[in-house]
Amino acid sequence: MSDRTGAGVIVLAATPIGDVEDASARLVRLLGEADLIAAEDTRRLRALASRLGVQVSARVLSYHEHNEQARADAVLQVAADGGTVLVVTDAGMPAVSDPGFRLVRAAAEAGVRVTAAPGPSAALTALALSGLPSDRFCFEGFLPRKPGERDRMLAELAEERRTMIFFESPHRIAAALAAMAAAFGADRDAAVCRELTKTYEEIRRGPLAELVDWAAGQVRGELSIVVAGADPAPPQVEDLVAEVLRRTAEGQRLKEATAQVSVRAGVSRRELYEAALRAR
Repeated sequence: MSDRTGAGVIVLAATPIGDVEDASARLVRLLGEADLIAAEDTRRLRALASRLGVQVSARVLSYHEHNEQARADAVLQVAADGGTVLVVTDAGMPAVSDPGFRLVRAAAEAGVRVTAAPGPSAALTALALSGLPSDRFCFEGFLPRKPGERDRMLAELAEERRTMIFFESPHRIAAALAAMAAAFGADRDAAVCRELTKTYEEIRRGPLAELVDWAAGQVRGELSIVVAGADPAPPQVEDLVAEVLRRTAEGQRLKEATAQVSVRAGVSRRELYEAALRAR
């Protein structure tokens, strides 16, 4: 199915994060058919096209975080005139910790159609390989460069229940893991995913303390960190007294209400009973 529908379109296309064979057939077609290619790095874009055996005939425009706002109008104009604009970043999905977000907002405001050619994602690949719960997760991207800002961000995430995904650079990985161990606890489970889908792919899993020791050596390559969410805080006896008293007000005997609530909450029946007596 063609991406041309009479009106123009902007296509956010995922590119391989390592193995070039992960490029979709749709990406290959779009590289050859697009009227304009907005690329985070034009040299990498041409290198990718060459590896895929694609002859790029479109105009290629440098489009990165430093000029995204300034060049949005030029990109929108091509689509508004009926053309197909392909937006690609160095690796993975545009707008996910990469340029693209501002363009999508501008296109929506201008009434220009935006779609996606989905594909590789370092964040989701790392999550899948981490061995950590994936039913609920959040993506936090790169940590702040300044230690104070980084530590404040991690402190805010200390009670996050969802699995967390981060990106990090090789020269900051040791400090980042040490800061996570301090904020989340040295025994919090995590995984560091290095060089995903590439020849020297490596997945390190274990408590943060072990990963801190591992990162003390020289670490190279593209890195993703996946950290388990916080365990739910155990309920306090005092917080359960109101439920026990509500049950007794509805006619249940105090001992029976205490027994049922203590079993459900996993607290001491005796302590809960005594606290309910004091509250009465």
